Amino acid sequence: MDGLKEIRLHGRGGLGTVKAAETLVYAAVMDGIYGNSIPFFGFERQGAPVTSFVRISDKPIRPKNRVYNPHAIVVLEPTIMNAVNVFEGVEEGSTLVLNTALKPDKIDIDPKIKTLAIIDANKIALELLGRPITNTVMLGAFVKATGWVSLKNVAEKVEELWGAKNREAVMKGFEEAVIYHLK
Repeated sequence: MDGLKEIRLHGRGGLGTVKAAETLVYAAVMDGIYGNSIPFFGFERQGAPVTSFVRISDKPIRPKNRVYNPHAIVVLEPTIMNAVNVFEGVEEGSTLVLNTALKPDKIDIDPKIKTLAIIDANKIALELLGRPITNTVMLGAFVKATGWVSLKNVAEKVEELWGAKNREAVMKGFEEAVIYHLK
C-alpha cells in the first residue's frame, strides 16, 4: 500500500456499517499497517442513514475526523443513494463498492469513480444469514475491489464477531463481486 487511503461507508442503522468499518481497521492492523475508524450517526434509529469513516495507511495516521475526500466509497444499501450524496468530495480515480442487482449502465456514477465493484449483497445475505444484513458480504467485495487489506484477516475477524456463516458471507462477497474499470 502506498500512502493514506480514506474510505467512507454508507448504510442504514441496523446494517452493521460501523462494525464493518471497525473490521477493516482490525484487518489493516493485523496486516501490519495502521488504521482508524470514526462513526457518524444522524438519528440513531433502525433504518436511518449511517456513515462511517476509515483511514488505513502504511504510516501512522494523525487525522481523527470525518473523511471528506474518500478514495473508496462502500454503499451497503442502495436506496441510501437517494437520501445522501455518497459521491460528495470523492477523489479522482476512486473506487465504488455498491450493493445492487443493477448493471453499471443503469447506475448514475460520478465520473471520478474509476473502479466499480457490484455485488447483490441483499440476495447473498438473505440466502446465507436469513436477513438482509449486508456488511460482511460488502467487506468481501471491498477486499476484492481494492486489495488494501487481506481477505484472510477480514474473514477471521468477521468469524470471531459473528460466526462461520458471516465468514462465508465475506468469502461469497469476494467471489461474486464483479469489478468494472471505468473510463
